[in-house]
Amino acid sequence: MHEIVSTGSSPRRIRISNAVAALTILHSSGCMSRADLARRLGLNRSSSGQIVGELTQGGLVREVEDRTVPPQTGRTRAGRPGILLELVPDAVFFVGIEIGVEHISAVVMDLSGRVVLTRKRAFDAPSAPVEQAVAEAVDLVFAAMDPVMVARCQGIGVSAPMHIRPDGRVRLAPLIGWRGVALVEMIRAALPAPLPIMIENDANAFAIGDSYKRGPSGVILFLVMETGIGGGILIDGKLFRGGHGLAGEIGHMVLTQAGDKTLEQLIGRETLVGRYRAAIGRTDVDLQNFLTGVRDREPEAVTIAEDWSRHLALALVQACRLIDPERIVLGGSISALYPLVSARVAAHMRAMQSVDFPAPQIAVDEDAEFGSAFGAACLLHQRFLSPESDVLGGTEPADHDKEIA
Repeated sequence: MHEIVSTGSSPRRIRISNAVAALTILHSSGCMSRADLARRLGLNRSSSGQIVGELTQGGLVREVEDRTVPPQTGRTRAGRPGILLELVPDAVFFVGIEIGVEHISAVVMDLSGRVVLTRKRAFDAPSAPVEQAVAEAVDLVFAAMDPVMVARCQGIGVSAPMHIRPDGRVRLAPLIGWRGVALVEMIRAALPAPLPIMIENDANAFAIGDSYKRGPSGVILFLVMETGIGGGILIDGKLFRGGHGLAGEIGHMVLTQAGDKTLEQLIGRETLVGRYRAAIGRTDVDLQNFLTGVRDREPEAVTIAEDWSRHLALALVQACRLIDPERIVLGGSISALYPLVSARVAAHMRAMQSVDFPAPQIAVDEDAEFGSAFGAACLLHQRFLSPESDVLGGTEPADHDKEIA
């Protein structure tokens, strides 16, 4: 949205605000004419043309022929063909990384918001020093980027299952063994060049990324289901963090009906795989084997999936009564189980409520595997399309290390 700038603002601030607004409009709407862009900006053709000229000169916007106009047959077309404006996708890039319990994943996003590179590798974060996790994460993605992409990189976002203090330090990340970690400083030391840095809880990053793809609207609960169960809440596109930045952490909900265990102890990856191994007497099976067993209606797998459905339903019913989400979005590797048992989850949720409350839509993110990494990249994309960035250049660089607390 175009930021309203007061008449007391400096000319440069107004120009940057208008340039950011132009990029944001082109990002959300795609190609459009100069006249349409000027109308959307609320500027006259001359002022809009100056902004477009600077963005074009800076390599962020380009002119393209309007291919939607059908060619005229049998006579010569008079005048210049219709010309539209669009973003130059490879003008800049943004890196997003997720450091999980058992893996590191990374994406590279271009200016249009399209993912142009993905990488993932197994990594045992709890047994490794934080510095090693950061070094491997940075190497995973930057080693795969060509020099041009690295030179055009506008920042890196890093997500992990962590609670971040207001000063930007990691207060606690129990699943991976971090406490009191100066994560931004470690990332800065590992980067090949000075870049803006943003850090975020993995579930919150996942929420931001999903809103980028679906659009921000309503009240949405997000769950990232891996070894742990992380949660985030979006209200009309804005993160609701709560009083201490811990809103949505549904994985720590204690379910007294299930032996006073937390939700992540009941439905997390290790629990599922561990129970399945014990049930069939094999130690060489993994999550994919379990999911195959559920699809094939293997009795041991179906029993475990039924317990999973009931525990998830119980937690969701309680969450729904607190925040009344219109939609619940599931991500992480465990979310692949939900489509196989969705009817059972819905049945349990209906049975657990004495009143016929409206049921939220429950969906699995289409790219659940890289959802948190994608969201981390979106943080930098958002920053670039905000007055904080210096899209027009020519001033002293802004503070490179922006942390989200």
